[in-house]
Amino acid sequence: MLSYLLQADPVETVQAVAPVQQEMSYSLIDMAIKGGWLMVVLLVLSVVALFIFGKKLWMIRQASKIEKDFMMDIRDYIHDGKLRSAKTLCSKFDTPVARMVETGIDRIGKPLSDIQSAVENVGNVEVARLEKGLPYLAMIAGGAPMIGFLGTVMGMVQAFFNMSQAGNNIDITLLSSGIYTAMITTVGGLIVGIIAYFGYNYLTSKVSNVVFQMESSTIEFMDLLEEPVGSAKEKDKEED
Repeated sequence: MLSYLLQADPVETVQAVAPVQQEMSYSLIDMAIKGGWLMVVLLVLSVVALFIFGKKLWMIRQASKIEKDFMMDIRDYIHDGKLRSAKTLCSKFDTPVARMVETGIDRIGKPLSDIQSAVENVGNVEVARLEKGLPYLAMIAGGAPMIGFLGTVMGMVQAFFNMSQAGNNIDITLLSSGIYTAMITTVGGLIVGIIAYFGYNYLTSKVSNVVFQMESSTIEFMDLLEEPVGSAKEKDKEED
C-alpha cells in the first residue's frame, strides 16, 4: 500500500484520502443522535439546569440590590419618629433586607427580643426562597454523569450481544462501533454534570453573600433601635 501511494500521483492520493477523512468526521448533532434515547434525557436535564441557573441568578441579583445609604436613611427616619416614611422607603425595594427592616419597623414599641425574632423569621423565609430550586441543580450535577455511564454500560452490553450473535464471523467493527456509540453518553453526561456542578456552587456562593448582607443589616437595625431616640410612635402620630 505504501509503495502504491509513493508511485501514485499526489493529486490522486489526496482525492483518495479525502473521502476517508470526511467519513470519519461527525458533527455534535450526529454524535448526539448516535448516543440513543438517553441523550434526550440528558438534553432535558441540561435545559432544566440552565433554566434553574438563569432564574436563580436573576433572583439573587435582585435580592442583593440595595442603596448604599439605605440603613442610614432608615436610622434618620426612626430617630425623627417618621415610621411611615421609613416603611415607604422599605416598600420601594423588593429585597430581603427591605422586607426584614419593614417587619422590624412594624413591631417598634415591643420588646427587642420580639422584634429580633420577627426579623429573623422573615430572614429565614427569604433565605429559603432564594435556595429553592438549588437542590434540583445539585441533583442534576450528580445524576447526569450516572445517566451517561448507564448509557455506556448499555452500549457495551449491546456490542457484546451483537458479537455473540455473529458467531464465527466476528468483526472488530461490531465492538468498536458499539463502544464508540456508548462513550458518547458518558461525554454528554459529564458535560451536563460539570455545568450543573459549577452553576450550583456559584449560586450557593452568591446566596451566602446575600445572607451575610441580611445578617449585617439585622445587626445594624437592632443596634439603632437600642439608641435613645424617645417615643418613635408618638412622633409618628404627630407627623400625621
